[in-house]
Amino acid sequence: MEIKEKFIHRDLSWLEFNRRVLEEAGDERNPLLERVKFLAIFTSNLDEFFMVRMSGAKKLVSSGYNKRDQFGFYPQEILGEIKTRTDDVVKKFYEIYAGAIREELEGHKIFIKKPDELSVDQKKYVQRFFDTTLYPIITPMAVDGGHPFPMLPSRTIAFAVTIIRSEKTHLAIIPIPKSVPRLLKVPSEGEESVFVLTDYLIKENLGQFFKGYKIQDASLFRVLRDSELEVDEGFAPDLLKALEKELKKRSSAKAVYLQMQQGTSPELLEVLCSGIDFPKEEVVFTDSDLDLTFLYDLYASADKPQLRYPSFTAFKMAYDNIFDKIKDEDFMIHVPFQAFAPTSDLVVAAAKDPDVLAIKMTLYRTNEDSAIIKALMEAAKNRKQVTVVVEIKARFEEEKNIQWSRELEQAGCHVIYGIAGLKIHSKMTLIVRKEEGRIRRYVHLATGNYNEKTANVYTDVGFFTANDDFARDIADVFNVITGYSLPSPWKRVISSPHDLRKYFFDLMDKEIQAQQAHKNGLIIAKFNALEDTQIIEKLYAASQAGVKIKLIVRGICSLVPGVPGLSENIEVRSIVGRFLEHSRIFYFNNNGNGRVFLSSADWMTRNFDRRIELLFEITKPELKSHLHFILESYLKDTRKTRILKSDRTYSRVKKEGSAFDVQEYFINHYTR
Repeated sequence: MEIKEKFIHRDLSWLEFNRRVLEEAGDERNPLLERVKFLAIFTSNLDEFFMVRMSGAKKLVSSGYNKRDQFGFYPQEILGEIKTRTDDVVKKFYEIYAGAIREELEGHKIFIKKPDELSVDQKKYVQRFFDTTLYPIITPMAVDGGHPFPMLPSRTIAFAVTIIRSEKTHLAIIPIPKSVPRLLKVPSEGEESVFVLTDYLIKENLGQFFKGYKIQDASLFRVLRDSELEVDEGFAPDLLKALEKELKKRSSAKAVYLQMQQGTSPELLEVLCSGIDFPKEEVVFTDSDLDLTFLYDLYASADKPQLRYPSFTAFKMAYDNIFDKIKDEDFMIHVPFQAFAPTSDLVVAAAKDPDVLAIKMTLYRTNEDSAIIKALMEAAKNRKQVTVVVEIKARFEEEKNIQWSRELEQAGCHVIYGIAGLKIHSKMTLIVRKEEGRIRRYVHLATGNYNEKTANVYTDVGFFTANDDFARDIADVFNVITGYSLPSPWKRVISSPHDLRKYFFDLMDKEIQAQQAHKNGLIIAKFNALEDTQIIEKLYAASQAGVKIKLIVRGICSLVPGVPGLSENIEVRSIVGRFLEHSRIFYFNNNGNGRVFLSSADWMTRNFDRRIELLFEITKPELKSHLHFILESYLKDTRKTRILKSDRTYSRVKKEGSAFDVQEYFINHYTR
C-alpha cells in the first residue's frame, strides 16, 4: 500500500478541522453571536496556518528540496493542494459572512455601517472620533527615493494610496493603527447596535493626510509573513536575547499571504507587490472586509445576551483550606464545567502560607492579569524559593512570555527558560510545605495550561495529589529541567522525549495480546491531534489484530479509519462545539482491569521527540471510573460530533431521536 493511501497529510487534515469550525458559523442551530465568534476563530486559525504551515511549504519549494514527506507528498505537490483548499474554504467563509450572517445580524438590529449610512448625529460622532483619536496616531508613509517601502509586520492592514501633484504620481502607505479597536460602537437609538469599521473612517478621510495632493487611487490590503522562529539554541549563550533578536526579524520576514480589495488598479497592484516582494498571481482579492478577527469585538460589544449561549456558573468545589482538601484525598477538576479556582487557589495560598518553603511550576501559556503570576511574585517577595520554568518558545506567545519572565525575575523568582532543542509543554506544579516537623509536597498536574481565561472555554482535566510517589517523581522532573540530572525510572509519571512513545507502544501491545487471548482488546483515547506515523502504524497493527479502537481527535488526524485489512476496527470522531476540546485522556481495557491516563501530550511527532511531556496514570477507583465515564459520554455525542470516514471526509453523526450534546450535558452534570 502506498504511503498516501495509509495517511492523511497533516496540513490537509488541519484545513478540514478549520472547515468544521466554519460549519459551526453556518449552523443556524447555534446562537447568532456564537456563529459570529466562530467566524473570528476561523480567521485566527487560518492566519496561523498561513504564517506557519504555508510559509514552511513555500520555503521548501523555493529551496529546491524535492523529497517526499512522511505522508507521501512532494513540497510542490502539497503547496498546490493547500492553495486549492484554502481558496475554496476562504470563498465559503466570505459567503457565510457577507450573506447569512450579515443578514441575520441586521434582522436583530446589529449593523456594521459605512459612514455615509449613518444619521447626522452619528456622522458627527464618528468624525469627532477620527479627528481626536485616529488622526493623531496615524502615520502616512511616503514611498520614494528617500523613503523606502515600509516594513509592515505580519497581520498589518493598510491603505496603499497613489496621489498626484504637478502631474507627478506618488505612493503612500497608511497602516491602520493597532492601538485602537478596528470596530467602533456608535451611539444609536432604541434596540439598535451600530458599528463602524475604522477602515471605512480612514478611507472617508484620506484627503486629510495629503493636503495639496489629489488622490488618484486607494486600496486596502493585508499582509501575513513567515512567523517561524529560527534560533540555534545549541549555540545561543543567552536564549532569551537570541529569541528577542529573532522576534524582531518577524516584521521583515518573507510575505506568505497578501489580500487586497477587489478592483485594485493594475498599476497599484504592481507597485504594491514589488514593495512587499510578493508574486502578483498569488494575491487574493475580496470584495468584502479584510481580517474578520474584529468580529471578536462585535461578539463582546453587541448587547444581545439572547444571541449567545446561555451563561452558566461553573461548579465550585467546597473547601476551607486547599492544602487540607488535597491532603484528605486525590481529586480532579474538569474545566470549564467545574471551576478552575482550585488551581489558582493552590498557588495563591502557597504564596501567603508561612509554612510553604518552595513553589516550582511550569508556564507555557498564561493570561493577562494572571492571579497565578501575581501569586508567584508575591511568594518570592515573601522569601519563598520560587522556581518557574517559562517556555518562551510557545508560538505567538513569545513576547508575552519574555515579559512574564522579566517580571518574575525582578520579583525574585528563579526563572528557567527551558532546555535547548526542546519545548517544555508539561503542566505541573510542586508545592513544598513544612507540616508538624516534616516536609509534605503537594502536586498539581494537568492536560491544559495555567491560564484562567482559557480555562473558561477549553475543556481540560486537572489532578491534585499529595501522594509521595508523585511528589518524588515531579521533584525529579524539575531537577532534570533545571539542572544536569538525568531522567531515571519514575514510579508514577512517564515522560517524553525519553520513553513516552515506547510506553504507548507497550500499552497497545498488551491490548493486542488481550485480544488474541480473550477477545477484549479495547483502546479509547481523546486528544487534540494525531499525526505521528509510528503511532499510527501501531494503531493499524492493533486494528488488524482485532483490537477495537475509538479515537476522539479534535483537530489533525492523519490516520485513515475503516479501511478493510488496515483499520476496519478503528473509528475516529471530532467534536467542535461551544468549548474547545483540549483534554487528553487515554483508556486501555487491560483485559477488563482498565487503566486510565491523563497527559499533556497529543499523538504528534513533536510531542514524542521535541517536547518534555508527561503521562500519568490515575489509579484511585472513583477517579478512574469518572474519567472512563467522561470518555463514554463523549462517544455518545450526536450534536457536535463528526465521524471521519474511510474516504477521508467528515460527516455528522446520524442520530435517532433527540440529539445529545456532551458539552451541554457536562454543564449540568456537576451542578446536580
